[in-house]
Amino acid sequence: MAETGKGVTAGKLAINVQKRLNRAQEKVLQKLGKADETRDEAFEEMVVNFNKQMAEGTKLQKDLKTYLEAVKMMHDASRRLQDCLADMYEPDWFGKEELDAAAEDTDTLWLDFHQSITDKSMICMDSYLAQFPEIKARIAKRNRKMVDFDSARHHFASLQKGKKKDEAKIAKAEEDLGRAQKIFEELNVELQDELPVLWDSRVGVYVNTFQSLAGHQEKFHKEMSKVGQSDFNLWVSLLQVKAIHDYTATDGDELELKTGDVVLVLAFDNPDEQDDGWLMGLKESQWLEKKEISAKGVFPENFTQRF
Repeated sequence: MAETGKGVTAGKLAINVQKRLNRAQEKVLQKLGKADETRDEAFEEMVVNFNKQMAEGTKLQKDLKTYLEAVKMMHDASRRLQDCLADMYEPDWFGKEELDAAAEDTDTLWLDFHQSITDKSMICMDSYLAQFPEIKARIAKRNRKMVDFDSARHHFASLQKGKKKDEAKIAKAEEDLGRAQKIFEELNVELQDELPVLWDSRVGVYVNTFQSLAGHQEKFHKEMSKVGQSDFNLWVSLLQVKAIHDYTATDGDELELKTGDVVLVLAFDNPDEQDDGWLMGLKESQWLEKKEISAKGVFPENFTQRF
C-alpha cells in the first residue's frame, strides 16, 4: 500500500476522511431534525464549567505574569535609584558603608520577592493550567465519538427497518454500533469522573495562590521597612554638631551631652513634634559602637555648634 506520509497509509487517510464525512453528514441531519442526537445536560454543564474554569485560570496566569514583570521593573527602578544615591553620596560622608550595605540588602530582597512569587504562585498556576489542553482534547474527542455513536446507531436502525434485510450488513452494523458505543461510553465515564474533581480543585488553587502572594508581599514589605531604617534617618541629615557645653538630660527622651561630644543630627519621625530650638540626634560614639539609633534623643541646639 502506498505511503502518503510518515506512519500514515493511503488506506488510513481514506478511513479518516470517511469518518469526517460521516460526522458532518450526521451533524447536518441532527440540525435539520431528521436524526435524534444523544444529549447529556449534566455533562454539557460540566463542559461549560470547564471552559469557564480554563478562561479564568488563563486570565489569572496572565495577570500574575504581568505582576511579576511589574516587580522586575520596580526592582530595576530601585536598583537605579540606589545607584544614583551611591553616586551622589560622597565617600567621606558619614554612613557611606551603611548606604552601600542597605542598597545590597534591598537588591537581595527584590530578588527573593520575585523568586518567591515565581516558585510559590506562578509555577503553581502553570502546573494547574498544564492539565487543561489534554482534557480539552479529550472532550473534543468524546464529542466526535458521540457523533460516531449516533451515526452508527442510526445506520443500524435504518438497516433493521429496511424492506430488504441484509443480515450480514445488519450484523456488521450492529458490531460497529457496539464498538462505537463502547469507545464513546469509556470516554464519557472518564470525563464525568474527572471534570467535577477538576472543577472543585480550582478553589484550593486560587486560595493557595492568593494566600501565598499575600504572604510574600507582607514579608517583603516588612523586611524592606527594616533595611537601613536606622541608616536612612542618618542619610536624610548630613549635619554633625559638637557640644560646646555640658547638658544634663531632664527627661527620658533627652540626650545627655558632654563638651566635645559629636552629635549626628537626625530628622524627627514626626516634624510636628519638633520644638523650636531643639534638635533630634545621636552621639557619634554610640552609633559607631552599636550601629543603631535607639539611643537617640532631643537636645538644645544652642548647646552645640556646627562644624
